[in-house]
Amino acid sequence: MADYEENCTHNCETCGADCGSRQGEPQDMHAKLHEGSSVKKVIGVVSGKGGVGKSMVTALSAIVANRNGLKTGILDADITGPSIPKMFGIHEKAEVSGMGLLPATTPTEMEIMSLNLLTENETDPVVWRGPVIAGAVTQFWTDVIWGDLDVMFIDMPPGTGDVPLTIFQSIPVDGIIIVSSPQELVSMIVEKAMKMAQMMNIPILGLVENMSYLECPDCGKKIEVFGPSSADAIGKEYGIKVIDKLPMDPKLAMLSDAGRIEFHESKGMEPLVDVLADLGLDI
Repeated sequence: MADYEENCTHNCETCGADCGSRQGEPQDMHAKLHEGSSVKKVIGVVSGKGGVGKSMVTALSAIVANRNGLKTGILDADITGPSIPKMFGIHEKAEVSGMGLLPATTPTEMEIMSLNLLTENETDPVVWRGPVIAGAVTQFWTDVIWGDLDVMFIDMPPGTGDVPLTIFQSIPVDGIIIVSSPQELVSMIVEKAMKMAQMMNIPILGLVENMSYLECPDCGKKIEVFGPSSADAIGKEYGIKVIDKLPMDPKLAMLSDAGRIEFHESKGMEPLVDVLADLGLDI
């Protein structure tokens, strides 16, 4: 045992030793945001598995926030599968100043940072190990000059691996939105994502069921392509608010492929306004 532990008076105010018995307020272990930035609220968009449309929900959420007067940014943390820049038609590279990286700006003045803005070619694969990927995501928080944002949405990679863990530990996330699809298996996947958030003391803002139905263009009937919706049952079972049930929308998919998702006319994710207001944002 070290001498300072043997002679400990348990009065940490008069002691400079860095020991495990140290009392007082817990230290903030989050990485420091770039000094040229201010972000009021951070919302992570997560999914327990891939292929449920998490990036689409991230984009729609940011669009809704932006349309309601909030200065909005998207941090694309899906390093190995970045799709946010393509949805918004951004193909130029991020600029570098003496102070740090400058995010790209969309036509409606949202700010975006993604690895696709740094690689030589958009299609170059990212063959990195987990810790390197996690470090890159942290740098998007510490080295990017975001300016003054009301809300930042983080498009997180699927699952509960290195990158989601690093984000929860390094970035002060105010809450997460869990994205699912109607299949029965998804209830188990949602529970995994929910339990990880609870372990990290991250509030769960709500659930979004994507690809919930397809609306017939002729008669307007809702066709449940992947079976009956499971959102309400999952929400009730786990005490999670169901924010929205999004349809399969071919027009929205076409706009995303064309880099014009900002100009869609659907009402998807509009109930998010209430969630943002509950977080204390002036909306």
